[in-house]
Amino acid sequence: MNEIIKTHDVVKLYIMGMEELYALKGVSMVIHKNEYVAIMGPSGSGKSTLMNIIGCLDTPTSGIYELNGQNVNEMDDNELANVRNNEIGFVFQTFNLLPRSNALHNVELPLIYAGVPRSQRLEQAEEALLQVGLQDRMLHKPNELSGGQRQRVAIARALVNRPSIILADEPTGNLDTKTGDEIMVLLDNIHAQGNTIILVTHEDFIADHAHRVIKLRDGKIETDHITKKGEEYSAGNKEAELVNKTV
Repeated sequence: MNEIIKTHDVVKLYIMGMEELYALKGVSMVIHKNEYVAIMGPSGSGKSTLMNIIGCLDTPTSGIYELNGQNVNEMDDNELANVRNNEIGFVFQTFNLLPRSNALHNVELPLIYAGVPRSQRLEQAEEALLQVGLQDRMLHKPNELSGGQRQRVAIARALVNRPSIILADEPTGNLDTKTGDEIMVLLDNIHAQGNTIILVTHEDFIADHAHRVIKLRDGKIETDHITKKGEEYSAGNKEAELVNKTV
């Protein structure tokens, strides 16, 4: 598998008055293309900081972060913005939708920022809403949608630029259990279509969907292991490879 995300000894230090606060204390890891990873840890473990660095929303104090083989530390603001807009799709717990805009406009926003022509924007936005099962809600505003439907709009917006990586920060945090399960099934399907998915969560039942779980504590990786689902997925891929070789 190709390495898509690589960190080496990443440190993040915040200066708060006279106090130094280390959010990350030398995090090294590799995530490959089409992996499904959950990042877990208690409050203050550094998981949100790590997510922000992976998403190019923040930069490490020291250490190296490579995305698709490129050293992110060496990118200027325009290059970072281009990566955020084209390589990475973000899904937030709070949806972050424009309340006065309908679902279609909310989804096409990243394409507007990217300078994509209107006809192409609408085509891709409609395609993304179809992918999340909201083809009949395209003209509805957020207050006319359920919580689960609003999160689906947010996921469609994350998909509209056809990014290789989806970063989901507590994607079911504001949803009831049944709706949360439906959103996780949707993310499972998106992964099956080839996306790399990275979840930040403190919920075990959310992490159970991932194929690999990285647990942080006090700014360091405490454990990094393949889940049972990941083992089954890997075994299935190997079996399919053998079948293809014998056909």
